[in-house]
Amino acid sequence: QVQLVESGGGSVQSGGSLRLSCVASGRNYRYMAWFRQAPGKEREGVAGLRPDGDSNLADFAKGRFTITKDNTQGTLFLEMNSLKPEDTATYFCAASPTWAIVDWDDPSKYAYWGRGTQVTISS
Repeated sequence: QVQLVESGGGSVQSGGSLRLSCVASGRNYRYMAWFRQAPGKEREGVAGLRPDGDSNLADFAKGRFTITKDNTQGTLFLEMNSLKPEDTATYFCAASPTWAIVDWDDPSKYAYWGRGTQVTISS
């Protein structure tokens, strides 16, 4: 069984930065990703990471967000810079037992989910 616990969310002003963390326990996970969901909107992919370090980023995240992983600690990170009010959402960590995912931003591809951490950006 894989458990994912997110942290690092908070409230910052537009232009600020946050670093989200996701601690993973268990062994049956390979590909990991960050998703977000704003009230009234569908869950959308933010960034995904293969075990070999190859990453995917949503268009809105390119140039502002970075996904990394500390393999020794089993922790996934999302570094977010130049935050905008439209980045306000609950951010979720997700993991899959597969090495690579073609549609990495499809939530149905992931078997394991954290409970989320709230990110609020004020203008």
